Amino acid sequence: MIRISFIFLSLHFLIACTKKQTSTPPVNYTPPVVAAPAKTYLALGDSYTIGQGVSEPERFPQQTASWLRANGINMVVVDYIATTGWTTSNLQNAINQRNPNNHDVVSLLIGVNDQYQLHDTTGYRERFTLLLQNAIQLARGKKENVFVLSIPDYSVTPFALYYDTARIRLEIDWFNSINKNVTEAYKIKYLDITASSRDARNDRTLIATDGLHPSGLEYKKWADRLGPLMLPVLK
Repeated sequence: MIRISFIFLSLHFLIACTKKQTSTPPVNYTPPVVAAPAKTYLALGDSYTIGQGVSEPERFPQQTASWLRANGINMVVVDYIATTGWTTSNLQNAINQRNPNNHDVVSLLIGVNDQYQLHDTTGYRERFTLLLQNAIQLARGKKENVFVLSIPDYSVTPFALYYDTARIRLEIDWFNSINKNVTEAYKIKYLDITASSRDARNDRTLIATDGLHPSGLEYKKWADRLGPLMLPVLK
């Protein structure tokens, strides 16, 4: 009986030691590094979004993504639905045709061609509202993940020298009052970059070589403000 008890206790001791050894990692054990989930960014707009007149890295969405990466966000390549000359109707048609996937953040900058081609403020309100609703859907239904930028003022560019610049400035303000009003009604973040774009009146380095669109330096000013707005919702 004593021999049986001794064998039982010995086995119990060996099992306990084995469990203890297997559950303790080596002294030099390093836990695996888990990469942060990749984040996606969809930029909706026209020539200002696609960066007419500048290289791809100089576009404001690309510079915003670079700012976010520098601040710890695993941001993948920016996705675009934007083309030079697009109005709100053109952008809406492109979204309908492409049927894009949802993204973590979405930016919307549209309206300069509605002003330049159509001068239609009433229709712009309706079309912009629909685009904003689309942007919310594409941001997985999260209003806080949508960011609207105001329309830049091209009246300060060499392109506008032979136009009525006072009229352009006034109409840009009209269209911006509409997109700002709609954006705030939806409680969505609104970034006013119009005042910044007017700095080009006295600083030609802020204008691209085409004499119309912003340069990479101007786009950086926008990105340096947009990045901090996006950062909290991407953490």
